Amino acid sequence: MKPRIVELKSKQLLGINQKMSLIDNKTFELWKNFRQRSNDILNKSSQDFISLQVYPEGYFETFSPAKKFVKWACVEVNVIEDISTDFQNLIIEGGLYAVFDYKGTVESAPAFFQYIYGEWISKSDYILDDRPHFEVLGDKYKNNDPASEEEIWIPIKTK
Repeated sequence: MKPRIVELKSKQLLGINQKMSLIDNKTFELWKNFRQRSNDILNKSSQDFISLQVYPEGYFETFSPAKKFVKWACVEVNVIEDISTDFQNLIIEGGLYAVFDYKGTVESAPAFFQYIYGEWISKSDYILDDRPHFEVLGDKYKNNDPASEEEIWIPIKTK
C-alpha cells in the first residue's frame, strides 16, 4: 500500500456540503441530493466525482468520532460561472498529496484509513497538512461493490 506522492495544482470544485461527524454520518443523504442535481453543473473538467472532507485544525491530534467536519459532494470545473444557488464553490490550494489506490467496499474502508493515519503517516517522511482530504470516484467506482476502485488523496508536507 505504497502511495504516489503528487504535487497537486489548485482545483476549482462545485458541489454541496454538509457538517457531520463519523457518529452522525450523513454521507448517503449528501450524495443522493448531489447526484440528483449534478447534471446541472456546466464546465466539468472530467466525469469524476469528488468526495471531500474539510477537517478542523487538530482533528486528528485528539481524535473522536463525535467531532464535526464538513463533507462535500462535488466535481471539478474548468471555470466557475452561472453558479446555481444550489451549489457552492471551493478551491483546493495546490500542494503535496499522498495518493492511495483503494479497491473494496465501504465496510472495509475504515481499516484502510486506519492504516494510512495510524501507520503510514508515522513511518513516512511526511506529516498531515491542514488542507482538504478527498477521494476521486472515477469510472471504476461502483458504490459498495468489492471491485470498486477509487483514489484517496491525503494532504501532506515534509517533516
